[in-house]
Parts: sequence; structure tokens; C-alpha cells
Amino acid sequence: MEGVAKVASLFVYPIKSCRGISVSQALLTPSGFRWDRNWLIVNYKGRAYTQRVEPKLALIEVELPKDAFLEDWEPTDNSYMVIKAPGMEGLKVSLSKPQEIADGVSVWEWSGSALDEGEEASKWFTNYLGKPSRLVRFNAASETRPVDPEYAPGHTTMFSDLFPFMLISQGSLDALNKLLREPVPISRFRPNIFVDGCEPYAEDLWTEIRINKFTFQGVKLCSRCKIYFGQNMVWKNTHTEGKGKIIKVGDPIFVLRKVSSAAEAAA
Repeated sequence: MEGVAKVASLFVYPIKSCRGISVSQALLTPSGFRWDRNWLIVNYKGRAYTQRVEPKLALIEVELPKDAFLEDWEPTDNSYMVIKAPGMEGLKVSLSKPQEIADGVSVWEWSGSALDEGEEASKWFTNYLGKPSRLVRFNAASETRPVDPEYAPGHTTMFSDLFPFMLISQGSLDALNKLLREPVPISRFRPNIFVDGCEPYAEDLWTEIRINKFTFQGVKLCSRCKIYFGQNMVWKNTHTEGKGKIIKVGDPIFVLRKVSSAAEAAA
């Protein structure tokens, strides 16, 4: 059985709506890649800021320790996420879990409590955005955020929009860019898994794929104002025992099940 495509890039977005990190391998968890959308910037009411409302978020760069993407790595007291933005001093946020709780945090349809990253982070984001802001971290110890049960019952995510994984192909990006006056980079669409080697929009038909030894289910096309672009996915065999829950750039993709036309894809 030959792969129909291969993993070209993997992206992790530690802070929702800020820049992603391109990684050579990513560790799977049931709610998304490790570190993906673990943090959120909220306003004084606890509502999530997104790029739709605050486009300046797209300029915020996030760095994690290189080893943070290794399977067995755990943060120490000296492990930091470093946040940078134009005209701002860098901000260091400890990767040790904060103690303070922020209640009434909400992102789209979900609300609950989160961990508050404290005053220094709050001042930094408040200064950068010019309005009261706080940085909060998903509190996996006390909260769960189920995805839409109509599409993927029993699955959860952290602060991503709707589902834990998003896959897009190079072929689809190339086809889209032929229609645009100004071509756009893949970073505009914020996928986690970027694949190459398949036909444009082939991923729209994939309802079950395998990468490495892991099965992903394509559950819903990603709706973006005027078009569908990208396939939302969940990791199916999350109970896999043992180590090595990693996918890497270069891994082949095997399609296990697909629909015969885009009209049949869940949207």
C-alpha cells in the first residue's frame, strides 16, 4: 500500500491567534498536538481575542524550548515560552503551571475557568493591544472542552476553534493561489498538518487516514466565510499504548476511507 501524500510541514500554535511554530515532529494528545492552543489572550470580560477582531495578534511570535517537542520532555522551573512582537520587549512566561485561576473565560461556545499567567503577561498584552488583556492557559486538570458531538462525539480540544487537528494540502493551496491576485502563504490558514503529493482538494474527501501508526478521522470541512478550505480531524486510536506517539515531517499518508465527491463530505 503506497502513501497518497506525505507530511510536508507540522505547525503548533501555542497561543491561539498568534504565530505558529514549524516543527519537524509533533507529539499527539487526544486534544491536539502537545502545546497547541494551550494559551489564549482574553479581554476584561474573559472573552477570547482572535485575529478577526485583533489583526495585530498575527505579528506576535512565540518560541518554546527546542526540547519541548521531544516525547519525554517536561518543563522545569527554568523553562519558558518567549513572546515577541514589533516594538515590544520580549516577554518570558514560565512553562510551570500558574497557580491563579481566572473564572469566566470563554472561547466561542465554551466557557469555564483557566489558569491566569499573572500581571506581567497581562501588562505586556494590554500595552501591545492598547486595551485590557490577560494571558490564560487551558486548565486540563479541571476543564474539558468537547467538540461538536454531531461530528465527533467523545472528542475534546483546548482553545482551537472547533476541532483538535486541521489538515491542508499543498495542491489545494496552489489551486487557490491561481485564483488570487496576490498569492497567500499557508500560514494564513493555520493548519497543523500540511501535506504534499496529492491532487488539489483531495483531502476534502478523506474520512479516515493513517499517518505513522495513527488513524485520523476527517470530520468536517473547514468553513471560511466564502469557501471551504482544509479538513478538520480528530485522532481516532487515542488509546494507543506505549511511547512514540509522534508524527514527523516526511511521514507518508495512507487513505483508509474516503467519500466519492466533495458533495458527500461533512461540512
